[in-house]
Amino acid sequence: MNSWGGYGINQINQLSNTHMASVIYRESDDETLIKASLSGDRLAFTEIVNRYSNMVARTVKGMIGDSMVAEDVGQEVFIKLFSSLKHFRGESKLSTYIHRIAVNLTLNEIKKTKRISQPSLSDERDSLRQMQVSGDDQIERNETKELVEKALQMLEPKYRSVIVMRMLHGYDTRETAEALGLPTGTVLSRLSRAQEQMRNILKKL
Repeated sequence: MNSWGGYGINQINQLSNTHMASVIYRESDDETLIKASLSGDRLAFTEIVNRYSNMVARTVKGMIGDSMVAEDVGQEVFIKLFSSLKHFRGESKLSTYIHRIAVNLTLNEIKKTKRISQPSLSDERDSLRQMQVSGDDQIERNETKELVEKALQMLEPKYRSVIVMRMLHGYDTRETAEALGLPTGTVLSRLSRAQEQMRNILKKL
């Protein structure tokens, strides 16, 4: 898809940086932004983009790495959000709804290209440190980080998505299940399996 309503990709980028949206809607809750967006207020949707763009970037890059592809998927997330916003019933938080779109589009991209890219880890993934070898030396920490990156690269996307949601974003089991559209039992089993695989992979690296 190359357009979003009356917007092209360049217009979306411009709107996402519009200071006016933040000035007008900075104090507005998500429900207000959704209603205003659906009524045709472009600045309201711009504020949604501003508010959740970093979250989407972390999710997408956490699954396919920091690349132009990740940027394209990130833009596609908000294009998809705009076109589907009228179907949002408020049964979950808007952030959860956006997460679900981001994960689904990212998984589609992985399937389409049959590529499992090396994730770009940030300091936010310190919650994975129980799987890492502890050490205060910077070199040792860097080596450990590289090992974790390799281990994540070797996980199947369905397991990586759970790791990203639970470990990167700190979502609980219920929120992760809502975002991924999975039963809570499936999330728990995938998380357990992912952690087990990570430990086994790390032992061999």
